[in-house]
Amino acid sequence: MSECRVLLVDDEDAYVETLAKRLTRRGLTVYTADRGEKALAILDEHPVDVVILDVKMPGMDGIETLTRIKKSHASVEVIMLTGHANVDAAIRGMEQGAFDYLMKPAEMDDLFYKIQDAQKKRLLAGHGAD
Repeated sequence: MSECRVLLVDDEDAYVETLAKRLTRRGLTVYTADRGEKALAILDEHPVDVVILDVKMPGMDGIETLTRIKKSHASVEVIMLTGHANVDAAIRGMEQGAFDYLMKPAEMDDLFYKIQDAQKKRLLAGHGAD
């Protein structure tokens, strides 16, 4: 598989740091953001294939961030991360174009395979290294 560039968006710093290290070890290029506004700025500056997006964040929540990502970076695949209480929000996210969702804390293998699936969908749609 070609190099995959991932953006992790979550306000839990320790979670993002751990996830970023583990995904980098698996050969992914990883960017991080602690809020939706910062994620949008990173997307404007760096080509990204897949966004891992927390549903519940202060300020711009995951659904609003997803809406803005899909508006300005339609080919980027988004995987929503949600706690048990926010499954409805994750499903709403899928209705708005998210690729899929996972419950937090996500198993690393599950997350990695979901990222690979999202990347394959992008490549099949002809959105390789944009």
